[in-house]
Amino acid sequence: MKDQKKAEQIAADRVQLLAPLLTEGLDPAKAKEIKQRICEQIGISERTLRRYLAAYRQDGFGGLKPKSKGKQPVAPTIPPEVLEQAILLRREVPSRSVAQIIQILEWEGRVQPGQVKRSTLQEKLTERGYSTRHMRMYANSGVAARRFQQPHRNRLWHSDLKYGPYLPIGPGGAMKQVFLVTFIDDATRFVLHGEFYPVMDKTIVEDCFRKAIQKYGVPEAVYFDNGRQYRTKWMTRTCSKLGIRLLFAKPYSPEATGKVERFNRVVDSFLSEAALEKPKTLDRLNELFGVWLSECYQNKPHSALENKRSPETAFRSDKKALRFVEPEILANAFLHCETRKVDKTGCISFLDRKYEVGLPFIGCTVDVVYDPADITELTIEYEGHEPWKVKELVIGERAGKRPPLPDHLQPVPADSSRLLSAAEVQSHGRRSEQAPAVSYRKKGKVNGDV
Repeated sequence: MKDQKKAEQIAADRVQLLAPLLTEGLDPAKAKEIKQRICEQIGISERTLRRYLAAYRQDGFGGLKPKSKGKQPVAPTIPPEVLEQAILLRREVPSRSVAQIIQILEWEGRVQPGQVKRSTLQEKLTERGYSTRHMRMYANSGVAARRFQQPHRNRLWHSDLKYGPYLPIGPGGAMKQVFLVTFIDDATRFVLHGEFYPVMDKTIVEDCFRKAIQKYGVPEAVYFDNGRQYRTKWMTRTCSKLGIRLLFAKPYSPEATGKVERFNRVVDSFLSEAALEKPKTLDRLNELFGVWLSECYQNKPHSALENKRSPETAFRSDKKALRFVEPEILANAFLHCETRKVDKTGCISFLDRKYEVGLPFIGCTVDVVYDPADITELTIEYEGHEPWKVKELVIGERAGKRPPLPDHLQPVPADSSRLLSAAEVQSHGRRSEQAPAVSYRKKGKVNGDV
């Protein structure tokens, strides 16, 4: 459902907005400073921010969904000349908040007080590429990278992708490159999960992330580079539902992901050994990688750890409790949603499979909610109906009896043709309009003869 998906997206954005305030043991003075900065950058009041924070702490992700208020009046648009002035004001001083821009426009007499709403102007500036985030992205900021390390396990995870070797796994045994995805704990350098995959897209990140959470619990935060496999709506939704802060490195700053980059260089030694072994299958390559990871990395002394402990020892000996979630909650957080149109047989095509939705929905566009790890069963959502489960359509050797059409699609008997009746009325009306003109012409001819 569109409204539901929009509400979830808004809630996910609000969770990420609150992320800096959810850090454990945050100093009150630092929290006040962060609140002030968020209010200035986003253009919301501190009262609104406190309301979001209280709702999240009380009801979690669901508490940040906007409450339904029925059909709302369409917000007035901002005149083009006013928007151009707002953009000019933002460009003059990129740190100006939306509230300050509106105040200047009102003082200059370009708009009436209260004519321009902060949320409307914020949306328009974002559409044009002049949001606070956009302006920060292009600001010149020469910064020196400093080393940092979290004090406990599962406080922060890093992830990255690495190009792997070529294996004979393509059609007809053709050589095809594989890709490695890893998730590493910041405090202990422990590899939570690593695996080679045959494709390079967001699905491999999802699979690796899910397996890491299943084995070692939910982290407080994850830190990614700006690759398109990580910057997805799915990642924002999943992290928000699990209460994970989603962090991204600044563009063109590879030093920010140095820990996982360093591990990827260590993996080069494995790839050199694997080239001698010449694995023929992806399973065999992952089997060898698991052995190497355990014996040549996880249980070896690490120079960056205290007393040069091994990552395995550092992770296992940390006293911070691991936070696991119920399988149902984890599965819900990893769900995807797409739309499909129901065909004339009451079915939809999804990932090269057929699923029977039902004849009442012929021609309708429905939402398909699914778990990428298991598509044997899908959940269908449609406006005005409770969500229901559907399974893959099994086509037998014999054609079965076609299900009857539902009542609201059955032909309705009629005593007469409404088309012909209406056409007859139209015909009588047209003749009555044309008759006086014909009579007038005939009368004129008679007078002319006289």
